[in-house]
Amino acid sequence: MKFADFVCFEAVIPELKAVDSDGVVAELVASLDKAGRLGKDNCQEIGKAVIKREKEASTGMGKGVAVPHVKHEAVEDVVAAIGQSSAGIDFCALDKQLVYSVILIISPVDNPDKHLQAMENVFRHLRQEKFRKLLRQSRTAEQVESLLREADENPSF
Repeated sequence: MKFADFVCFEAVIPELKAVDSDGVVAELVASLDKAGRLGKDNCQEIGKAVIKREKEASTGMGKGVAVPHVKHEAVEDVVAAIGQSSAGIDFCALDKQLVYSVILIISPVDNPDKHLQAMENVFRHLRQEKFRKLLRQSRTAEQVESLLREADENPSF
């Protein structure tokens, strides 16, 4: 699975307004909703589900990145939004450092394979310092999209 298969480029937020993890989740969910990717009247319910999941175990993986995710019956296909914060957000990351790039993934309940494929793609790229650095330096939605499309074309990126 490629980034272009599940990232909603219309929902990329180059500079998050939120200053805490719950606010970031709400902002990214609202961005997906605005892009029409969550169905009708599901925004608040999905936001609450992601925040509940985040409270169970932080998705701040360290090295400036968090990947909040949830499976929810409101979505029919895997969808993701990306947000950037130049100030950094406390996501209770494993390395205790602030998070600058957030990739929110929402997957259908009845298709765990697609969820795992999306997560595997995200983590495969996030393990690479060059990719994390370029993602953090992306200051526009167009730059984020260009980076992800380049990563799709060059899996060893």
